[in-house]
Amino acid sequence: MEPETPHDRLSDIPTQWSVVVRAHQDTPEAVSATKQLLERYRRPINRYLLACVRRLDVADELFQEFALRFVRGDFKNADPERGRFRCYLKTVLHHLVVDYQRKQQRESHQPLPAAEAAPEVAPPAAPEGDLTGAWREELMARAWDALASWERENGQPLYTVLRFRADHPDLKAAPMAERLSAQLGATVSAEWVYKKLHQAREKFTGLIVQEVAQTLEEPTVPNLEQELLDLGLLDFCQPALQRRGKSGG
Repeated sequence: MEPETPHDRLSDIPTQWSVVVRAHQDTPEAVSATKQLLERYRRPINRYLLACVRRLDVADELFQEFALRFVRGDFKNADPERGRFRCYLKTVLHHLVVDYQRKQQRESHQPLPAAEAAPEVAPPAAPEGDLTGAWREELMARAWDALASWERENGQPLYTVLRFRADHPDLKAAPMAERLSAQLGATVSAEWVYKKLHQAREKFTGLIVQEVAQTLEEPTVPNLEQELLDLGLLDFCQPALQRRGKSGG
């Protein structure tokens, strides 16, 4: 697990569109906004690029190129009204990979005399990386990190219990209680396990919804529902979304 940064607390993270806007303004906050966004999405971007190019060194090189373009202001005209930040990011990365493919294609052919010039080469195929899957993994990872942080601050072992369940999905409540008792240094019952699992799932799904909300310019319940559906997380997070709707969040 990577160490927390000052911006890892979900309540402190603004929507990603607003970070993009701040990063391209001529203000003292621009540098920190740029760093925040690049650090926050390094992992899903790298996973997507690696799926596209199948080479770790090339994926890293393309991420550095993405970072360079972002820092120099190439994306300053991005418009939040055109869609979700994830879709915007996928378009940017798609063009980056296609540019790389075209460059490789040009360099792999020796120039021919004009009379023997080859016909125009077809453009490269669209990259096949799954940014949605990488994005979902990142959201889940950050929700796990937030739950672990919450446990440290509040002293309630919700992360410990839910992580144990995730790692041992077939274990019954009674043996779970026995093994958790040893791990926690205190005797717990099967009933205690059931109760803590329920609380942990509620907290965890709430953190996922909160994390998704940070990526939307207008995190209304309908917008969150659509994004969770697209990410394959709606069924899992539906109760948390309903609780958010009732609370007016």
